[in-house]
Amino acid sequence: MPGLLPALGWLAHAQVLTSQNDNARTSANPHESILTPANVNSRQFGKIFSLPVDGDVYSQPLYLPNIDVPGKGRHNVLYVATEHDSVYAFDADRPAEPLWHVSFLNSKAGVSTVPGADVLCPFIRPEIGITPTPAIDLESGTLYVLARTKVNPGLLKTDRYTQSLHALAITTGREKFGGPAVIRAPGFDGLRELPRAGLLLAGGQVYLTWASSCDVGPYHGWVMAYDAHTLAQTAVFNTSPGASESGIWQSDAGPVADSQGHVYCATGNGVFHAGLDWGDSLLKLALQGHTLVVRDAFTPGNQSLLNQRDLDLGSGGPMLAPGGLLLVGGKDGKLYVLDSEHLSQPRQVLEFRGGLYAAPAYWNGHVYVLASGDYLSDFTLTAGGLSKTPTAMGRQRFGNPGATPALSADGKRNGIVWLIETKAWNAEDRPAVLHAYDAANVDHELYNTEQIPGRDRVGRTLRFTIPTVVNGLVYVEAKGEVDVYGRWPSR
Repeated sequence: MPGLLPALGWLAHAQVLTSQNDNARTSANPHESILTPANVNSRQFGKIFSLPVDGDVYSQPLYLPNIDVPGKGRHNVLYVATEHDSVYAFDADRPAEPLWHVSFLNSKAGVSTVPGADVLCPFIRPEIGITPTPAIDLESGTLYVLARTKVNPGLLKTDRYTQSLHALAITTGREKFGGPAVIRAPGFDGLRELPRAGLLLAGGQVYLTWASSCDVGPYHGWVMAYDAHTLAQTAVFNTSPGASESGIWQSDAGPVADSQGHVYCATGNGVFHAGLDWGDSLLKLALQGHTLVVRDAFTPGNQSLLNQRDLDLGSGGPMLAPGGLLLVGGKDGKLYVLDSEHLSQPRQVLEFRGGLYAAPAYWNGHVYVLASGDYLSDFTLTAGGLSKTPTAMGRQRFGNPGATPALSADGKRNGIVWLIETKAWNAEDRPAVLHAYDAANVDHELYNTEQIPGRDRVGRTLRFTIPTVVNGLVYVEAKGEVDVYGRWPSR
């Protein structure tokens, strides 16, 4: 895209290109100088506007500043994907009509979203379209999106249930590289396989992963790599070629990539046969030509029991901390601290009150964890691992499913822990709640959206959402909208 790179060369300090801010999945934005523990309170901070969209928003919004949108000038841009198979580009700073909007539906050709009822276990309802968080390639100016559609076979001779990788220009939303690329692999079922974990862009490849809709079989776990500049399929890895299951869902958190290009992802329930079927395992994958190979793996010693009791290791997403420590936890409430160079034996195992349906977050020598039914916990990170007990804990006990925290800070100061309190299984219509805590002392809650509900209340909640915090604003996903929070104008 001629002329794009000079305009974007300074963007490293204010951008969100992928799920949880980076490929280590730390969930930290260390370039936030506007929001501080001193000004995030109900007197100075609250909801400033909402962005209505045509479907539910499970994916984390992405952000780029100073984008030149043809015919509309330069804008800080927020990218939002919905379960109605839409992608929006909004001005990130004010309520306005979208800068552009694309839909992957076509009623005349019989192309619709996937009805939740079709998957027999509609955790995502009433429709399924775009669930995983997209990823942005800044160098080429491309937004990668994985979308699901249903096609009436009487109108269009193609697969009835289709999943496609789209490559969209960040300035216009137009398809690039001859896309979209339809996802195909031997044994891959476009209806059964559900993508939830965020997309990963690493080493010129777009990595996609799949699990299922609450264990409705038959299904497999999958990792697929696509060339980021041609959309050609590079490699396919099936986590259970000799069996089934072992899906990758990670409570919507993304796979990790390290500086050597290895990809780490956690699998859920399924049988374990060493070297073949990888139930309840943390996998370290490497791309060799057109093959994804397992370089290393960690499987808990009680994997068979985990499988029998539906205690997936893969319910929690991995996070790579400084020093090569890899953290991952599952439904049994155990957080494993692993050496990314030698995964087989954990350095530490920490236990929580409830299951881990989220990823940890890292900032400034601290790791923040919120398990289901537990308190927000802050652990100190050392070269050997985490402190055996929390350095600090919040006062509120959260219900199912806990949350993946997000961190904002100005370098090593003014840290804030943000999280979205989402619904329990039986609380379909409750509002989400945005919480903010002082990262230096999580016992101190700075703000939540129920302090002044008439002014600040979030829309109806969705599970596993992660806030986006950038440039003085906080973006919160909900049913049919994104709510935007920031400082009130000076009076």
